[in-house]
Amino acid sequence: MPPTTPPKHRPILTRRQILASAAGAAALALPPAVALSLARPALGATALRVGYIPIIPMTQLYVLMGEGWAKDAGLDLRTTSFQSGPAMIQGLASGTLDVAYVGIGPAMIARSKGVKLKVVAANVIDQVALIGRGPLVKAITGAAAPAVGFKAFRAANGRPAKIGSLPSGSVPDTVLRYWMQEIARIAPDDIEIVGMGEQPLQQALLTGAVDGASILEPTLTLVQDRLPDAAIVAKAGTMFPRQPGAVLAVTEDAIANNRAAVQELVKLHIRATAFAKSDPGRTAELVTAAIGKGLVEQEVMLKALTSDATTFVDDPRAILDSTKQMQAFQQTLGQITDSVNVDGLFDLSFHDAASGK
Repeated sequence: MPPTTPPKHRPILTRRQILASAAGAAALALPPAVALSLARPALGATALRVGYIPIIPMTQLYVLMGEGWAKDAGLDLRTTSFQSGPAMIQGLASGTLDVAYVGIGPAMIARSKGVKLKVVAANVIDQVALIGRGPLVKAITGAAAPAVGFKAFRAANGRPAKIGSLPSGSVPDTVLRYWMQEIARIAPDDIEIVGMGEQPLQQALLTGAVDGASILEPTLTLVQDRLPDAAIVAKAGTMFPRQPGAVLAVTEDAIANNRAAVQELVKLHIRATAFAKSDPGRTAELVTAAIGKGLVEQEVMLKALTSDATTFVDDPRAILDSTKQMQAFQQTLGQITDSVNVDGLFDLSFHDAASGK
């Protein structure tokens, strides 16, 4: 799905960059964004153009940059923020990205459209849950089954429940449709799916423009923290068991031209996964600095990082089988018209080398 607005450039800052930028801003009386633009990468650093979606499943990226590991390893990661995975496909297809922290669904769609990329590491599994608010929560929790609850909601409100998600082809959208059709067996007339970017979806939930959302952290925790009548009505892991989520994907050109840099990035990614599991407090600081932008409190981010919808992994083998299952389902939806060789989409060699396999 083509983006409706241009992607926003949002640099992820190391602690050194933050300190240097603050000093420069004070001395030059420039706004922080202008001061940051003056920062120079280390001499001899290998540049990689990295696209990402500003959500918790991309935590490894925030950690390896926020702790300064990428810079110390000689990597100049030039980051660009996108509102959804399908929008990032455009950047991959145009050759303006080398690396994508993206959902496995968009990665498969990109590959099916001829974009030459490889999944070199996983980020998370079981990341998507269904959150509802007010009347929808009441209808579902008071029913014998979710399908009965959705039917009751429609009867009481004279319309189907409006459920927001990321755009068609994204992991949250695919997981929602899988849950509707294969698990909860919800009648199509009882639900209306609305696709949008992550930030607009969060706002739609908070304002009541949608009745619920199939989405991931930190939106799940943030909405529950701010709305007393919001609740999870289908837990992560139950909508699509062992659902594959966000991944680290790299173009084949980047692998051919900068294999050593890609190998180093995967090594740091694995290190960041272990860090996120062992030190959630510090990780919450880094994630809040990278994507909170003053809108998400650090305490809320910590809750989101330790919720049921945040299970960090890095071995791509952990999602191989479930990725094949997801592709088969996306084909029934018409999102993937040409079958993708999932085994060919994954390149396990980088993770194997970094983990000593």
